[in-house]
Amino acid sequence: MGLGNVFEWVEDCWHDSYDGAPADGAAWLVGDCDTRVQRGGAWGYPPDYLRTAVRGRQAQDYRYVNAGMRVLRELVADDGGARPPDR
Repeated sequence: MGLGNVFEWVEDCWHDSYDGAPADGAAWLVGDCDTRVQRGGAWGYPPDYLRTAVRGRQAQDYRYVNAGMRVLRELVADDGGARPPDR
């Protein structure tokens, strides 16, 4: 996750705590799904916000100059299995 440009939307629905969160890192797709999680920090915010552990929430239709998203494409190996990203 890049930090400091914009707060990044993630797929997770909002929960007040991590109690009951998926243990495998999958998106948490139950709960308050009208409110979604944003992570990281944005320009104009103090350096303490520039951590992936910083977690906020906004209505899923929220739009603002400091909120963005990261788009990804999962790569599949020739044998049909998932392939780790190139480093």
